[in-house]
Parts: sequence; C-alpha cells; structure tokens
Amino acid sequence: MVINLSEHHSLVSNWISELRDVDTQKYRLRFRRNIERVGEIAAYEISKLLPYSEVEIQTPLGIHNSKVLKDQPVLATILRAGLPLHNGMLNYFDKAENAFISAYRKHHRDGTFEISLDYLSCPSLDNKTVIISDPMLATGASLAKTVQFLKAEGNPKEIFVVCVIASSVGIEYLQRECGSDIKIWCGDIDDEITAKGYIVPGLGDAGDLAYGTKLQS
Repeated sequence: MVINLSEHHSLVSNWISELRDVDTQKYRLRFRRNIERVGEIAAYEISKLLPYSEVEIQTPLGIHNSKVLKDQPVLATILRAGLPLHNGMLNYFDKAENAFISAYRKHHRDGTFEISLDYLSCPSLDNKTVIISDPMLATGASLAKTVQFLKAEGNPKEIFVVCVIASSVGIEYLQRECGSDIKIWCGDIDDEITAKGYIVPGLGDAGDLAYGTKLQS
C-alpha cells in the first residue's frame, strides 16, 4: 500500500511546496516545523488503521463508551534527518515507545556509497506496530536496510514507513526488498532520481536544511 498525501490538494501539499522552495528553506525553524506537520498528519491518518478498544470513561455527568488505541505503536526514526518527522508523529502518538537508528551513506572516492548502520536503540518489537520515519525515500537502500535491521531485532506485526518525499524507484526497491506488505505514506512522490541517488526535483538534503551542513565521511 502506498499513500501519497499530496495526491489531492490539502494543507500537506501547501507545506510540501514550502519545503521545496529554496527561499523558504533559508528559515530552518520553518523547515523543521513543516516536516513536523507532515508527520502529524501521517500519524493521524495511520491511527485510523490501528486496532482500538472500547472503554468506559467516567465524566463529571455520567459514563461514556470511548474508543481508544488498543496498543501503542513503536515510532522509529533514522538519525539525524528523521528527527523533525519523528517529533511530529510523537506529538500525536504521545504515549508511543521509540526507536532510533543511525543509518547513513558512507561515500567512496569513486562516487559510490554503501549504507552504514552503526547504532540501534529500541524497545521490544515483537507483535508491535512499527512506524519508521525518514524524510527522503530516495534509492530505498537506507530504509530497506533499516527495516531488515529492525526485523532482526524482533517480530513486528506490521510496519509503516513515513516520508516527506519519495521517489518511485525507491518505493519499488523497498517493496521488492522488504515485501509488498510494507505500508508507505508519502508527503509527495517524485519520479526522477539522479545517478548519485538524489530525488529530483526533491528538496535537497533534509538533514542539512534542518540542522546545518555536516562534514562528509
């Protein structure tokens, strides 16, 4: 399942347009907040698909049968770029457990790169709903390796992936490597990807735009 939140005009498509805009990108706080907003909407939409229980709630004037989440999901994110998106989802899934993964492109002199995973901190994933956030689904290599990494740590009952912008190539790669049962939520989808693995038109390096440029490893 692939959901494009910008397929129909909404506030999400407005926020995505600001995230892409080179002039608006100069304001890091606004950039991070717009990514958070996409995460909040994705969390709300995903919550509609999660199982719930009916519980009796005592109000000042009586009893109400309310619907509440049956279980809390585990929110996982890829450091560092995924943090604003993760925070947006955590604003809504405010009782969720959390997982953090260090996954990055280790570049070689010939222009190629490999995905390096150096760190994982997570609760038990057995029979849990896991929602992985990463702003850019480009080649799909980082996310595919992250999904496989998490599955090696436990046995989630279902996995959602949330990104701000995805490439069609990356979506196909992720589904091919991790199974078509992975549910992917995108702020928008672009069709083109460069030879170096960057989405076009995309929005640039989300981590650098959110937190400042970094030394290349």
